[in-house]
Amino acid sequence: MKGRVIKSTGSWYQVSTEKGMLQCRLRGKFKQDDLKLTNPVAVGDWVLLSLEENQETAVIAEILPRENYIIRKSTRKQTFSHILASNVDQAFLMITLNNPRTSLGFIDRFLVSTESFRIPAFILVNKSDTWTKDKDLEYLEVIQEIYAPLGYPVLLMASLHEENLKEDLRPLLKGKTTLLAGHSGVGKSTLLNQLVPTASQSTRPVSKFTSKGVHTTTFAEMFAFEEHAYLIDTPGIKEFGILDIEDQELSHYFVELRKYLGQCKYNNCKHINEPGCKVLEVLEEGYIHPYRYDSYIKILHEEDSYR
Repeated sequence: MKGRVIKSTGSWYQVSTEKGMLQCRLRGKFKQDDLKLTNPVAVGDWVLLSLEENQETAVIAEILPRENYIIRKSTRKQTFSHILASNVDQAFLMITLNNPRTSLGFIDRFLVSTESFRIPAFILVNKSDTWTKDKDLEYLEVIQEIYAPLGYPVLLMASLHEENLKEDLRPLLKGKTTLLAGHSGVGKSTLLNQLVPTASQSTRPVSKFTSKGVHTTTFAEMFAFEEHAYLIDTPGIKEFGILDIEDQELSHYFVELRKYLGQCKYNNCKHINEPGCKVLEVLEEGYIHPYRYDSYIKILHEEDSYR
């Protein structure tokens, strides 16, 4: 029997099948392309099941090949990775400009992960009704200036206002499986509850003491939105660590660097200080945003530290 993983709670998985929802467990250990994973089965996975004798639970016998996945470094095991979701059509990264503030470095690391499988990504700037300072608007201008020209739509919204959702988001979600990610406290669960009232995800205000979000979503879970449309809600991400990308590969996942691949003097150019580097040339000419190049260098050095 074939099914799709809707929710993972660690040892048990909820799987949607033609016979309805089944509680499933793993059979043994799964080796997956030499990936060291904290979650061998991810939300969005298509799996093959074997019903147990009680006919009410099943065993996951096989994980079918993934079309794609969004992965990050595990926060608990340094050399392990954690798959946020698999087999997605697009990703929505929800950010906030304050309370909590989402850094450009976090955005870039997330986009590297989506670009590794060419997954279309959108940036949702939430809580627009809370912007009270000039620095919030200045930060918004920087985000729009950097990411919109690269092909990442930047959408402004206040998740408590239903009219924004209908006009901007619903058409984008139709017929697709969409990952919703971001820091704790940016409003993912509030947005989900607006779009899928039956989800009933718990929400809590941002901590006044730390100005950071409080975790309310514990496990990733997929929700049916409309016919053939699904939203995957994920726990808040504090950090987005990149793992297992070779030095020469990293520039492939920066849109503005990728367009100059093959134009450097040396095939193994890292775009740091090599002579005849086309990337450094266009950076100097202003065709690459310095913030993005700084992110590239930081991720490159971060990867080197784990080799």
